[in-house]
Amino acid sequence: MKFMYRASIVFVGLVLFGCSTPPSRFGVYQQSDGTIGVHAPKDAKDDEAQQVAQTECQKVGRNTATLIDSRKTVNDRFPTTYNYICR
Repeated sequence: MKFMYRASIVFVGLVLFGCSTPPSRFGVYQQSDGTIGVHAPKDAKDDEAQQVAQTECQKVGRNTATLIDSRKTVNDRFPTTYNYICR
């Protein structure tokens, strides 16, 4: 009986682990002026950062994310930061 109990706990744990949301490769934040900042990893493309910003804009009830500017940073993990405005 103990074996079945342990097996069921392991099974439930594996199911929950398999269904978890993978961590984002991007750092996303909302700035005080309402714009969305996206820290992009080294191998990211511009359109991937746009998609991440688009998703964040949809969370606040806006339809599109328009690029305001992008800049290089000294951060090795996120060498580029993009700023978007939600419209």
